[in-house]
Amino acid sequence: MIEITLLEYLSAANLSADIYMEQPKEKPAAFFLLEKTGGMEEEHICESTFVIQSYGPSLLDAAKMNEEIKAVMRDAITLDAISRVELNGDYNYTDTSTKQYRYQAVFVVTHY
Repeated sequence: MIEITLLEYLSAANLSADIYMEQPKEKPAAFFLLEKTGGMEEEHICESTFVIQSYGPSLLDAAKMNEEIKAVMRDAITLDAISRVELNGDYNYTDTSTKQYRYQAVFVVTHY
């Protein structure tokens, strides 16, 4: 599963904060959240859309974490199962209901 491949890759990448696939019960001040939001397959080649949210104690921290995750995701192309990583977009995605600072980066990953 590409989700496991990316989670293991990102977990081993020495990020500035831990990465999860669901909201942690006890939320740390800073963390990353990985979520697959869609995908397709054609002739055994898959494309999956992932969002990675960067949660930080300040807007600046969340923005720095966003830049960090974009750099690490660019290098995911080195994995055998991945043939392309494209940044579709990134933006401030602060949760106004919880007042939690976050950025979101959207990636399209082509994989086998």
